Amino acid sequence: MSEMKTTYRVGMGERRFGAVNWLGLKTLAGREIKRFTVVWTQTLLAPLVTAALFLMIFNIAIGPKRGDVMGVPFLTFLAPGIMMMTVIQNAFANTSSSIVISKVQGNIVDTLMPPLSGLELLLGYLAGAVARGVIVAVAIAAGLMLALQIVPEHPLIALLFVILGAAFLGGLGIVAGVFADKFDQMAAITNFIVTPLAFLSGTFYSVESLPPVLQAISHANPVFYLIDGVRYGVIGTSDSSPMLGFGVCLAATTAICFLAWVMLRKGYRLKA
Repeated sequence: MSEMKTTYRVGMGERRFGAVNWLGLKTLAGREIKRFTVVWTQTLLAPLVTAALFLMIFNIAIGPKRGDVMGVPFLTFLAPGIMMMTVIQNAFANTSSSIVISKVQGNIVDTLMPPLSGLELLLGYLAGAVARGVIVAVAIAAGLMLALQIVPEHPLIALLFVILGAAFLGGLGIVAGVFADKFDQMAAITNFIVTPLAFLSGTFYSVESLPPVLQAISHANPVFYLIDGVRYGVIGTSDSSPMLGFGVCLAATTAICFLAWVMLRKGYRLKA
């Protein structure tokens, strides 16, 4: 019998390694994680110190004079908000800085040339943001347990909102990084969008104490539900329903990640 040989042809738009480039996705995710682990004193230790300083300053300035908030001591109420604020700031910084630095240095082509689809690029970048956010959250939670004896009442719920928050701000960081061409543009987005979203979302106060108009504005902010969800997971109390918060956060994360996927797939402001 003569040996029969089969020839496989790869058509236009098809890839030799199948529907998903697992090796490329793993490599990009590993690169994004390594980016922040090699400089852990800046990306992991510094946020922990900042969170500790926030808690210490608020405790010294307000803590002894402030009564309970939502049935718990003020510092206990404040701690989950500080934790989530730190998570989202770091998740945003991870994706946005990665893209902007690559664009400024002119090596973004090294990410665009490999056979990676828009979805694979999105997941690779988000892997770094979520990993950094979760590590920061776990470290802060451990510090809260040791220093303040705050043990999470619903740890899985808290973890779920941490992952959603890191994915949401990671996706927003991709959008911002794609849009920005310079570091000063990135700084403007951080200062005028991300920071207000984090600070004006119930991090330091209960939104129930706000006037009705400001309450309505706060409830339109997805970050409010992220912080409120983590607060429920840590101390068991919240301003709104955790189920409502989960739905809003999931919808917001899906929407911003879809926008990021479209930008990456089309190469918007990335390809010359």
